Amino acid sequence: MVKVKIDERAEQRILAAAKKIFLSKGLDGARMQDIADEAGINKALLHYYFRSKDKLFETIFMEVAKHFLPRVSEIFESGKPLFDKIELFCETYIQQMKETPYLPLFILGEATRRPETFVKKVFGNRKPPVHLFVAQVQQEIKSGNIKPVHPLQLLIDILSMCVFPFMARPMLEHVAGINKKQFDAFIEERKKLVPEMIIASLKNN
Repeated sequence: MVKVKIDERAEQRILAAAKKIFLSKGLDGARMQDIADEAGINKALLHYYFRSKDKLFETIFMEVAKHFLPRVSEIFESGKPLFDKIELFCETYIQQMKETPYLPLFILGEATRRPETFVKKVFGNRKPPVHLFVAQVQQEIKSGNIKPVHPLQLLIDILSMCVFPFMARPMLEHVAGINKKQFDAFIEERKKLVPEMIIASLKNN
């Protein structure tokens, strides 16, 4: 059997093409033939590099996670005040989702079907230092600076408010009749709106 030599440039071209197709058509709407055409290769070669669309998407996801998760960890580990962290986290998270809007549904699906495998694959032996965020929230409550709130409930609220619009985008486009330009403007507004709402709900005065 003749083994085809791996061409890193070809792989990168495939990944760039896949990102473009996933961005325009979503995970379900994208076809391997579309990706092959965009990359300028035949479908057989595409399947040689990546056996399936799911495998290709997983590779892209891991590439994004490798760059994105350290940024989230830096926010949790920084010495910034709690409200500054919330603002920075929302800005960073929403921007990443804006650049890769096809990720939330994939994450939800994988985390639901194979939670242990998914967490281990994404985080390995080092999970984001959520405990630091929890400790900071507890300290702010103890000091009387914010209203009593369960730190994990707060974190889930922040994540949900950042991610849900991307998962609900098809419904928003259909029900509200908004186009891509309007959706992008809507998302940009949420970068400021979400932390403002969260912080306002925490303040004592």
